[in-house]
Amino acid sequence: MKSLTLLWREVANELAAWCCTSTTLDFKTVESRVKHEGLSFLTITLPTFGKDFEKSLDQGKVDRCLFQGFSWKGGLPQFLGGFLDRVFDRGTGRLVDEPCIDSIFAIRQLTLMFGKMLLPCSDARVAAAMKGYIDCEQEVRRADKRTTSEDCEAFRRMSALLFRDVFTKVDSDIYNGDILPKHGPGSTAERISGNSKYSQSVWPDRLESIFNFVDYALPNPRHHRLLDRVDFLEPGSETPVRVISVPKTLSTPRIIAIEPVAMQYMQQGLMEKFVDYLEQDHLVRDMIGFTDQVPNQDLARKGSHSGDLATLDLSEASDRVSNQHVREMLHNWTWLNQAVDATRSRKADVPGFGVIRLAKYASMGSALCFPMEAMVFLTIIFLGLQAEHKRQFTRKDVQSFAGRVRVYGDDLVIPVDHVRSVVEALETFGFQVNQGKSFWNGKFRESCGKEYYDSHDVSIVRCRRSFPTQRSDVLEIISFINLRNRLYEHGLWMTAKWMDERIREDLRKVIKAYPTVLPTSPALGRISHLSLVDSEVKWDPKLHIPLVRGLVVSAIKPRDWLNGEFALLKWFLKRGDEPFADRDHLERHGRPDAVDIKLRWVSPF
Repeated sequence: MKSLTLLWREVANELAAWCCTSTTLDFKTVESRVKHEGLSFLTITLPTFGKDFEKSLDQGKVDRCLFQGFSWKGGLPQFLGGFLDRVFDRGTGRLVDEPCIDSIFAIRQLTLMFGKMLLPCSDARVAAAMKGYIDCEQEVRRADKRTTSEDCEAFRRMSALLFRDVFTKVDSDIYNGDILPKHGPGSTAERISGNSKYSQSVWPDRLESIFNFVDYALPNPRHHRLLDRVDFLEPGSETPVRVISVPKTLSTPRIIAIEPVAMQYMQQGLMEKFVDYLEQDHLVRDMIGFTDQVPNQDLARKGSHSGDLATLDLSEASDRVSNQHVREMLHNWTWLNQAVDATRSRKADVPGFGVIRLAKYASMGSALCFPMEAMVFLTIIFLGLQAEHKRQFTRKDVQSFAGRVRVYGDDLVIPVDHVRSVVEALETFGFQVNQGKSFWNGKFRESCGKEYYDSHDVSIVRCRRSFPTQRSDVLEIISFINLRNRLYEHGLWMTAKWMDERIREDLRKVIKAYPTVLPTSPALGRISHLSLVDSEVKWDPKLHIPLVRGLVVSAIKPRDWLNGEFALLKWFLKRGDEPFADRDHLERHGRPDAVDIKLRWVSPF
């Protein structure tokens, strides 16, 4: 905590110099409260202050109900007052005519920097998150019951208007057997990983009804003798998804669900088709995205300047997509509807609650979760737009919103004039708009990890891990150097210099080499716009290039042998004409069990 507090001080001092103010008293406040409240002040209390600041920017004034736990002077909190005075009027609390952009960035940087550190939550917070998962499931059921037949019919018509060409193509591919499945890199419900995924011995009957094992899980029908070792599961015997928590913030973890091997195998094949067709479709390709966040970010930037585009964020977005939404959306495409239903896990094993039956379509962890939620959200957005215009839309009407509507996961961009009707449509179908992360009134906008105020980028640098203390803290060393470089790239050069000094003085036994490199270098080192004057350099006599001595990340994949028929299957499932990048992929495969760093001579470029 002391190291993080000192980092806060260095960032505060540098930003104070930017804005011609002082943070001496602010640091005393941080130091005192960290001493009494612990790490939670940096990771929970300060981020709450930052979120309240964003709300104030959106409202155009500071509300007295915000910034709880901090003393006030006039119409503003005293903490970070030097920056706040350059954004809001202390007497009235209202936004000044020309707020200081550097001060907006400074307040966000100093309050949100530690908000998403990868630290485990307490058992009580994890249990509360699991309870929230169950509560959300019940809310999905209640929302399904509230949905009228008229709402379902409107939803079905709008989704067909938007996606009929895409659905027809995927439906045809399923009918013709043109789905090429694949295994993802992550864990599975059965805890099977790496090459072992290819020798599948369990296959649900529901999956067999549309994707038979011989055609999709064997190299070719000549190997049908392997069916003798396959256990075909009836619906009641299927393996449920395994619900787990992963670090998100210290106040609440992220809840995800790990799918069984067979399910994720076919989900990946379907997902690939959906993504390809959606991003190529002439009607919706400019309104929905899966591989590139930049269009959403550009619209957020434009909206922050013009004020005619809003950015919406949804609470528990994935978990509130009902299976009924997906069934209605795919109602008119028989093969597609059956395939998506067959690859959906119907039960979940939730710690503390046992195995439950799911009303949601899927949680994060399913390969189809992302495309399905995006299509559902885009459909509902246009239902809201249609309601505002009080007539049924045509494809021409849809095209007229290109450049003003876009969906990337649960990050939505819509016209400000239609916020009310879109929010009402989302709530009609059981979704909740996150008011704290949705913006449409002022000049602050956020989408896909980028934040803007009046077209100025005010995105911050986040500290993800604690500082390293020993050589074995590999992830912390990597994170520390990456943090230093991101601060440098954001113009916080004095803070970057302070971190350089920490490495050379306090951490010299932990980080034994620290060269100056370019971002493309394999070595962990400091990025600089200057030359390599402070680095130990030698010349490669064969390649005739300079070399620097630095730490290089080394990750050895676990030993996992694959041979025979299933090695052949892996080759048939490979995408593209190029050979496997890893020559040892049949001997070692999967995510590394651990990451190491080794001292080597490598190129600084």
